[in-house]
Amino acid sequence: MTRISVQEAGIIAVSFLIALLLTAIPLPEWAIAWRPAWLTMVLIYWCMVSPKRVSVGTGWLLGFLLDVLKGSLLGQHAAGFALVAFITVKAHRRIRVFPLAQQALFVGSMIALNSLLTLWIQTVIGLPPQYTSFWLPVLTSTPLWPWLYIILSDLRLKAQAS
Repeated sequence: MTRISVQEAGIIAVSFLIALLLTAIPLPEWAIAWRPAWLTMVLIYWCMVSPKRVSVGTGWLLGFLLDVLKGSLLGQHAAGFALVAFITVKAHRRIRVFPLAQQALFVGSMIALNSLLTLWIQTVIGLPPQYTSFWLPVLTSTPLWPWLYIILSDLRLKAQAS
């Protein structure tokens, strides 16, 4: 197993922090449902390019932080993020060779899976389902994936070159 440099660890931590901040930024009422799944996309990226460093445990921890941030049922997002991280780590070799458009479809399906799991958990605990608002992040996140991939790849390569 290769050791991780301080710069690489810093890039990973800062990217997750920025994704958490983008998730926490207040938006107008009409735009809340359209917010991209920033944290999920960044988790998928790091699980795809560095599966030995970022994996299911990281996904669970980030999901737990998101549960605390949103004030939702503890473990709700943690379960979804752990599942998304597991699937991404298992398929990372195949996904990495896909063109960005196909990667975006994979990311959209993972965000949809996470949304479906969250919707199911909320329905089980008795909250009224909001079907449309759970699918809108898939529509906003999927087209953003190529841009996020390019930005994070560039940062990762610069950290490795230094």
